[in-house]
Amino acid sequence: MNVRRNDTVQVISGKDAGKRGVIQQVNIAKDRVMVEGVNLVKKNQKPSGDARQAGIIQMEAPLHVSKVRLICPNCDKAVRIGHTYLDDGRKVRVCKACKEMVDS
Repeated sequence: MNVRRNDTVQVISGKDAGKRGVIQQVNIAKDRVMVEGVNLVKKNQKPSGDARQAGIIQMEAPLHVSKVRLICPNCDKAVRIGHTYLDDGRKVRVCKACKEMVDS
């Protein structure tokens, strides 16, 4: 998986195409990511306890990882990601457009 938590991504297909957000959660087993402010769905919720809000609430639903692309911090575009190894043996992510390192 080419994206990680706290990465800024752009949605490339679906009803929220073009929106940008920060990844809140990654589910590697199901290839899904939760992006802040994207793929909002409405859910009917019953009251349970004192802190819970009842009624129709809006919440974020997970997206498939193939629907998002990482935003390169250098060229500020939604880009494909490659991998390369540094001299000290670390594997880092590389932007395919500008050939710059995404990881620090």
